[in-house]
Amino acid sequence: MRIWSIILFVILALVIVFAVQNTQVVDVQFFFWTLSMSRALLLLGTFVIGLFAGWLIGRFTTRS
Repeated sequence: MRIWSIILFVILALVIVFAVQNTQVVDVQFFFWTLSMSRALLLLGTFVIGLFAGWLIGRFTTRS
């Protein structure tokens, strides 16, 4: 159980460093919408959408 705590702490530290280093505001244009958000938030949102898409694909594919 202790090794999982250490791994979780390291991952959390890396996420915090990533967020601190990517605070620049970027503009995202999608069709006629334009959003301004931090780069870290944009990448985190993209990651979460990818996780959800992968989960959906894995959930609805048949395994033989």
